[in-house]
Amino acid sequence: MDDICNLTGAHIDILREIGNIGAGNAATALSTLLNKKIEMAVPRVQIATFAEMMELIGGPEQVMACVYLRIEGEAPGNMFFVLPPEQAERFVHRMTGDDSFSFQGEAHELGQSALQELGNILAGSYLSALADFIQINVQPSVPVLALDMIGAVLSFGLLELSRAGDYAILIDTAIYDERQPNESINGHFFLLPDPESFSTIFRALGADGG
Repeated sequence: MDDICNLTGAHIDILREIGNIGAGNAATALSTLLNKKIEMAVPRVQIATFAEMMELIGGPEQVMACVYLRIEGEAPGNMFFVLPPEQAERFVHRMTGDDSFSFQGEAHELGQSALQELGNILAGSYLSALADFIQINVQPSVPVLALDMIGAVLSFGLLELSRAGDYAILIDTAIYDERQPNESINGHFFLLPDPESFSTIFRALGADGG
């Protein structure tokens, strides 16, 4: 993918700023939902290869909780928010006030709905920030929750992406209560544009060499 070669530190800074705007919007939505002040941080944004993505989250056999959404519109693609199961359980406990939720236990519809809502808020906020910046019309699909080895989960989006290249946009995300800043919930947000969408995004960032 030739556009990757034209991507500079300044373009990464723009993607980070888009991530920060999305995080700010998501924090506002989560604060309203949880009726408490929630903060979010974006400690890292980078363009990662397949292999780097897998290594960053512990390898393809690492089991993760994952919220998946399909991006529809002018720059279609796939979005994944992944976090370790224990972090996902902590979020559900805080969101619902019910400490009984566990991926090892019986089906817990309220807990699963809470995680889907988290993914929906994050994806919608990041996607809205990106769409506003590059002036395109995109919408997320209904979120789907999965608990599986991350290699198996991501392969759905990677198969489509691999037609033209092997890169994705990674946004690390930390969510925390402002009264407990040392107890953050840390996840990884992956944006995997379809091959033609990568060019649309990079052209808007000025990274198409033109």
